[in-house]
Amino acid sequence: MTPASKESPTPERPTVGRRTVLGAAAAVASDPALLGTARTAHAAPPHRTPGALPGGGDLGPNVLVFDPATPGIQAKLDEVFKQQEKAQFDTGRYALLFKPGTYHGLNAQLGFYTSIAGLGLSPDDTTINGDVTVDAGWFNGNATQNFWRSAENLALVPVSGTNRWAVAQAAPFRRMHVRGGLNLAPAGDGWASGGYLADSRIDGTVEPRSQQQWYARDSAVGGWSNGVWNMVFSGVQGAPGQTFPNPPYTVLDTTPLSREKPFLHLDGADYRVFLPELRTDARGVTWGNGTPRGTSLPLSQFYVARPGVSAGTLNQALAQGLHLLLTPGIYHLDQPIQVTAPNTVVLGLGYATLIPDNGVTAVRTADVDGIRLAGFLIDAGPVNSATLLEIGPAGAAADHSGNPTTVQDVFLRIGGAGPGKATTSIVVNSRHTIIDHTWVWRADHGDGVGWDTNRADYGIRVNGDDVLATGLFVEHFNKYDVQWYGQRGRTVFLQNEKAYDAPDQAAVQDGDVKGYAAYKVADSVTSHEAWGLGSYCYYNVDPSIVQHHGFAAPNVPGVKFHDLLVVSLGGKGQFERVINDTGAPTSGSSTVPSTVVAYP
Repeated sequence: MTPASKESPTPERPTVGRRTVLGAAAAVASDPALLGTARTAHAAPPHRTPGALPGGGDLGPNVLVFDPATPGIQAKLDEVFKQQEKAQFDTGRYALLFKPGTYHGLNAQLGFYTSIAGLGLSPDDTTINGDVTVDAGWFNGNATQNFWRSAENLALVPVSGTNRWAVAQAAPFRRMHVRGGLNLAPAGDGWASGGYLADSRIDGTVEPRSQQQWYARDSAVGGWSNGVWNMVFSGVQGAPGQTFPNPPYTVLDTTPLSREKPFLHLDGADYRVFLPELRTDARGVTWGNGTPRGTSLPLSQFYVARPGVSAGTLNQALAQGLHLLLTPGIYHLDQPIQVTAPNTVVLGLGYATLIPDNGVTAVRTADVDGIRLAGFLIDAGPVNSATLLEIGPAGAAADHSGNPTTVQDVFLRIGGAGPGKATTSIVVNSRHTIIDHTWVWRADHGDGVGWDTNRADYGIRVNGDDVLATGLFVEHFNKYDVQWYGQRGRTVFLQNEKAYDAPDQAAVQDGDVKGYAAYKVADSVTSHEAWGLGSYCYYNVDPSIVQHHGFAAPNVPGVKFHDLLVVSLGGKGQFERVINDTGAPTSGSSTVPSTVVAYP
């Protein structure tokens, strides 16, 4: 994001009243005809024994559920927004859920840690004649800090004909149908630094305007009006043609492999979790031609976790064969959450946040098929964690090509909300893992921020073969932001900023190379491909720092890059090259990208 003030005032909190949304949930299986092709996604938990944890239950006070007859919906939406608008590092977490039906005259403004979603199987089951709005009035028209909020599974009929979604990182727009246009910039076209759209249909034109970079996947748009630095499309019907760098459009006709994020939905009065199926060479939305294809699980197969529950209890639930549904709030962990059974789902609502205490890892998975991690935030604790998220153990080698692990809207943060440290944020060991939209952020503002205060050397390390990343946002790490050691890896879209706060050139010296690359493919790799990668520098502590290149990789035929750029923001530091020793240097304070269309 573009540098901005560290001030983050916290408004007075009104009380958001508790709403009980679920009774006992022993859901009856849905008619398979409603669910497309169903398959067993997880063994049913065994008969409950004394001392066993129950499945299903109440979603707690911070999940607010509305139906068209609910009185005072707008007032409640305004109440949550008033609390969360400026609460960038506060503890409030909310999910706003709308039952199928039609709603009139609403403007749901979304602040921090607020998710809004429909509860149908299709976005068109839940229509809001109105808007779901993100703007930047709280920050003087600057949208570069509009993090941690989301919209999913709704149809919108915007009042003006265009819905405003002016976001930065960690703000997905998923499974949405906008019956009009979509504006990705704040009022006044101030700075904006996002963003991610998937499985959505925008009937009108998408207008990035001042939005610096964007990734759109497996969607349909009526048009796309402009690009600033880095606009990447894969599997998007109506996308513009391939023209990088002018306009800066990187276009893949299909997405090599995708599986949409799990989502909560209603089957009559019962809550279930839908698990979309895997798609190869995907293009367009999953819900456009009838009902979606996949599997639906009753909530009785989930342990519905509430803030304050221990890691030991979460692991007990997993050991029983239950999935996890993390309701909004903060969870402190004194041991890792161990996900060991194939096809286990861990789904967060309302930016449920995991904080590993005493230097533990927050989440570890086994080397098994089909694990789905989605919709939560991991916030590093003050004691250094060697890792925060581990996908598979070291040396994992099993073939998961038919049923990979997916990591979707899982965001990691080191510092900002207080001191935090982690050597490596994400380690991917399991083969065929799909990382679909993550923001891994060593904080550059907030509390507990400093070169060594929130030390975090590495963002993502990929050891496993055949890993696919669609939508990487990785920023500000002390050394490498992305390291790739596995064979046949692929990345579609990277947004990166090097650490602002490096004290001097020596602090970022990588042997005889000036600066650590944002994205480094190991010398041992013989096959790798990436599209639409951007890295920016803003060395505001020592503007004389030189970054030799943004990207580093072996110069071999099987390692290929498409559409790369580096940018010096306001001349605070400079790049000498784009990738290895290729590409023109950035120059002065012009903030004009230096690009490479193909490498080698």
